[in-house]
Amino acid sequence: MGEREETSGHLPVLLAEVLAAAQVKPGDRWIDGTFGRGGHTQALLERGANVLGLDQDDEAAEAARALEARWPERFKWKQRNFKDLKICSAEHGWAKVDGVLLDLGVSSPQLERAERGFSFRAEGPLDMRMDRRGGPTAADLVNGLSEGELSKLFYEHGGEREARRVARALVARRRVAPFRTTTDLATVVAETLPHRRAGGLHPATKVFQALRIAVNREEEALLAALPQAVEIMKPGGVLAVISFHSGEDRVVKQFMRELSAEWIDTPGRPNTLPNPQRHLRDVKRFLPSEEEIAKNPRARSARLRTSIRREEVCA
Repeated sequence: MGEREETSGHLPVLLAEVLAAAQVKPGDRWIDGTFGRGGHTQALLERGANVLGLDQDDEAAEAARALEARWPERFKWKQRNFKDLKICSAEHGWAKVDGVLLDLGVSSPQLERAERGFSFRAEGPLDMRMDRRGGPTAADLVNGLSEGELSKLFYEHGGEREARRVARALVARRRVAPFRTTTDLATVVAETLPHRRAGGLHPATKVFQALRIAVNREEEALLAALPQAVEIMKPGGVLAVISFHSGEDRVVKQFMRELSAEWIDTPGRPNTLPNPQRHLRDVKRFLPSEEEIAKNPRARSARLRTSIRREEVCA
């Protein structure tokens, strides 16, 4: 399960690498599309940036108010999904920005609150909604999707190799009683995949990850946000994306690769063609250091990919 650390006792994941890539100058305009509890945003503000923080989780409001009180002229927070990046920027009066940061996954405070339903380590309602104002819960999906739909979900969003086996077991169990709690679901998955206990990974990890991604439509939001980020960035602007599992990282990698390639090939044209969408340059990847992982084990699966908006765009 992708997890990102916040400021309550720990540094945000890959903070030094983000700041090195950002090269923040006083007055720069940044959008933190996944504000969380404000760790990355605070670091940007301390370096003189103006920051618009977005987060669909209402529990981010408390940390946001603290930063608004400290930097009333340079920080503003909105309870919004980063899929509305361009709209939020325009509402804030920013046509162009110097950088966009997305820190994907679920935050530590969300995991630690059993009532949010993100974690299988404590009993809570099977919810998993980051925005609790509406939409289906994880319980709705587990109890309502067909066996085939569940199998596809667990395989595509969780990378669960035994997705069919898990889906079959869940459907059989829900005929007796619907799933309502996190521990109930985790127990059934663990009983279905007992061999997964070897190596320390809980058997339900990938199932919970898949449900969280589906409930919050995270891949859809990411695919919507990335091109918007490039569109609103100034030449020389920085796009920084932290991901915690291979599916998200693959989407970001492919996007940056496609928008930084000098040439493209198409099946109908064997000759290479100039890439008309070559908007990015200097694509890089960063991994957490051994020191950071030792201090914050949840950073172990983090990947940061950065790129810079080109000064000139091919016509």
